Amino acid sequence: RHCTDIICCVIFIVVILGYIALGVVAWVHGDPRKVIYPTDSYGQFCGQRDTLNENKTILFYFNILKCASPVVLINLQCPTTQLCVSKCPDRFATYIDVQASYRYRPDQWNYFRQFCKPGFNNPRKSIAQVLRDEDCPSMIIPSRPFLKRCFPDFSTKNGVLTVANQTTFKDGRGKTRNVTDLREAANGINNVLDARSVGMKIFEDYAISWYWILIGLFIAMMLSLLFLVLLRFTAGVLFWIFIFGVIGIIGYGIWHCYWEYDHLKGIPGSDLTVYDIGFQTDFKVYLQLRQTWLAFMIILCGVEVIIILMLIFLRNRIRIAIALLKEGSRAIGYIMSTLFYPIVTFLLIAICISYWAVTAVFLATSGEPVYKVMANQTLCKYANLTCDPETFNTTNVTKLCPGAQCTFAFYGGESLYHKYIFIFQIANAFVFLWLVNFAIALGQCTLAGAFASYYWAYRKPADIPLWPLFSSFGRAIRYHTGSLAFGALILAIVQLIRVILEYLDHKLKGTQNSFTRFLLCCLKCCFWCLEKFLKFINRNAYIMIAIYGKNFCTSAKEAFFLLMRNVVRVAVLDKVTDFLLFLGKILVAGGVGVLAFFFFTQRIPVFAQEVPMLNYYWVPLLTVIIGSYLVAHGFFSVYAMCVDTLFLCFCEDLERNDGSTAKPYFMSASLHRILGKKKLSPKKA
Repeated sequence: RHCTDIICCVIFIVVILGYIALGVVAWVHGDPRKVIYPTDSYGQFCGQRDTLNENKTILFYFNILKCASPVVLINLQCPTTQLCVSKCPDRFATYIDVQASYRYRPDQWNYFRQFCKPGFNNPRKSIAQVLRDEDCPSMIIPSRPFLKRCFPDFSTKNGVLTVANQTTFKDGRGKTRNVTDLREAANGINNVLDARSVGMKIFEDYAISWYWILIGLFIAMMLSLLFLVLLRFTAGVLFWIFIFGVIGIIGYGIWHCYWEYDHLKGIPGSDLTVYDIGFQTDFKVYLQLRQTWLAFMIILCGVEVIIILMLIFLRNRIRIAIALLKEGSRAIGYIMSTLFYPIVTFLLIAICISYWAVTAVFLATSGEPVYKVMANQTLCKYANLTCDPETFNTTNVTKLCPGAQCTFAFYGGESLYHKYIFIFQIANAFVFLWLVNFAIALGQCTLAGAFASYYWAYRKPADIPLWPLFSSFGRAIRYHTGSLAFGALILAIVQLIRVILEYLDHKLKGTQNSFTRFLLCCLKCCFWCLEKFLKFINRNAYIMIAIYGKNFCTSAKEAFFLLMRNVVRVAVLDKVTDFLLFLGKILVAGGVGVLAFFFFTQRIPVFAQEVPMLNYYWVPLLTVIIGSYLVAHGFFSVYAMCVDTLFLCFCEDLERNDGSTAKPYFMSASLHRILGKKKLSPKKA
């Protein structure tokens, strides 16, 4: 063994160090409070301690009609004055009405002015000047806080959208508006609010049923282990039962088509052709034609013949595939620690996801407050220019543009770091993809090394080395970090391109350019296929690296040509393995799901008193079903890697050895018998 792909290893280590440095810089400059807490027009956080807004935790919009959607409200800045308030308004009111009645109804003014700028208390000021200077909102509407922002309190009455049981309201500018005008500004808020209520109930269900969920997942783990053990004895039986079942079902289909074809004989109109009746939206019409059933019968007969011929000509390769499946079960039985290695991969990926998410949040919030001139006059030449709120009143802007204000616009900056935040976000995503693929590659190479040590042990299990899984993990880290990083890098580049294509497709979804959509669709399809192909090549390259210790390119080339020389065996083995493992996942998830259904619906008398009282019994039920499927997938992914490793070792064994005394086979006795060998050739000492 020697170190492989050293240059890529050095680059990988440097990138990791740079990634850590990027995270540190982002953590120094970032402030997640910008995401958690809303910001008013002065760049101050609502609810921030030791400030004037300490008790004002909710953001209020002067004119919510200027906001296009909740996405704009939450993520961007709505083009209207924003103010921190202690509570949202609970009534309809306009500045004009309050101004007209403040002398004999001062309580209305006292209530209304809490939604004006701090310190403003001049109800005599004309509405035109108030709106120009944006001292107060022209109107307030009943609202409720959501994500610490005031949104209209929508409700539906007899299928009609209302706010506080009203369908119209005054906008404070002399017009009567319909409540539906607020729909776009708060689109989907009610659904999200309802989802929040449902979310609380779901959380309660998890809180009182988590231990039963864990018991269900433990049962799934035991069933997965049992299935893998039984595959050593039942792989062939399960496969042939399925195959003969398919043949029987198709045979019944042929008989049924012939029966329908014969039954329609002599019925008027049944001898017409499909061409005669043309295209019909009611497809039942075609079932009244003899020609339809004849076509179905011919197609099914063709499929039946193809399956039977494939079984006849591929019977030996199917037997080899089944023998390899049984051998995989036996190998896992000798190296049981491999079944729990997916936990290591899961932890590594969880660390990568956590680091990426935290770094992305800090990068997104590492800007400084940027203030811009907001003027009501469209001809103001200073509009949308940056400004300093501390010196703004001393400039000529307020004289040239009456009513102009220096308000908070967004978080950004003019420094080199702030200019390249978007590039840093892309780099963060790319290194994240690289690290995740490396963690997966490390797991595949480690498992391949452990199972290869089993195959190349001449006397099994006596010649299997001690602690094969840990030895394989050590070899992969010590010698092949560069090769694994190289393979992960290629895959990460393709995945990043796919992410960019998905982003472009989302942005151009509304475009009318058919050629652009067609080109994007073709590119997405091509890169999807390329990613699948690279995953297949990388997986087998890692197996060859674990066996021979060569670099990535050499291992990928040798694995590819070895598979091409055994392409039929590869196809058969993949389909047989996929079917049996899919069957196992369905059996485990379905069996545990049925058991959980009877338990949580109190249909098991013995445990009826132990069932917790739930808001939604489907919450723990779906969790158990999905969790059981994932548990089974984790165990069976080890089994699939075992079978793939043993298959490559088997192909290498056939090409490098001939079963003679000088070059004996390392394969098991069952594979020897399938290949027509009477007995194992004795190996020279």
